[in-house]
Order: sequence, then C-alpha cells, then structure tokens
Amino acid sequence: MILFLSVVTILSIGLMVGTEFAVWAFINPILEKLDEQARAHAVRLFAATLGKIMPFWYAGNFLLLVIEAILLRAQPVIGLLATASGIWAAVIVLTLIFLVPINNRLARQDASWILPEADRQHRRWDAMHRARVVALGAAFVLLLIGLRG
Repeated sequence: MILFLSVVTILSIGLMVGTEFAVWAFINPILEKLDEQARAHAVRLFAATLGKIMPFWYAGNFLLLVIEAILLRAQPVIGLLATASGIWAAVIVLTLIFLVPINNRLARQDASWILPEADRQHRRWDAMHRARVVALGAAFVLLLIGLRG
C-alpha cells in the first residue's frame, strides 16, 4: 500500500512539476513570438483552463506529501519529507497571494483590455512562475531522496 501511494505521489508531483516547467520553458517563450492579439487570446485561454485545474492538483499533491510524511514519520527521512511539504505549502500560499490574482485578471481579459498592460501582467506572472518552478523542483527532489531513503 505504501509503495502504491509513493508511486502515485511521485507520478502526480512529477507530472505537475513537468507541466509547470513546460509552461516556463516552452509555452511562454512561444507565446512571446505571437502578435499581440493572438498572444492575449492564448494567454487568456491558458489562464482560464489551468486556473480551473491547478488548484485541485496543487492541493492534492500537498495532501499526498503530507500523507507520505505521516506514514514515514518514524523513519530518518522525515526531515526531507517535512521540508518538501513545507516548500509545497509555501508555494501554495505565495501562489494564492501573488500569482492567482494576476492569473484571474489575465483569464478575464477581453478585447477592451489594453494589450501592453496584459503583456506587463503576463511578464510579471511569468517571472514569479519561474521562482515557483524552482521551488517545486526542489520539493520534488527532496521527495525523491526521502522516498529512496
């Protein structure tokens, strides 16, 4: 049962970190090459779609991390799992405070929104997103080392 949970946790968190990395490394650079109207439309679509899915995925992964830590609390790896859980919790809080409001504005943008302002908001979101991806990657590495221990 613990092995199954660990596999699910690794897959879910690994896929999320990969998805967030893909947004940073591939999707946003491609969006930057589009003309302003097309970019604004694509950003709106991505923001709306991912904005509906990601909160549940983030919360579910946090729950998986906490369950792993609880189940392995008597093992020497508890510090790694607790740190991974703490990083994940901090990312969620900072995402709710800083990234979600920007994402919601981008998802609601329409043709009347000033395109330079939309671009500025998206660049601000992207800069914070890069830091988030690094933190999620660190939590993932700690999880992998902890589960291997």
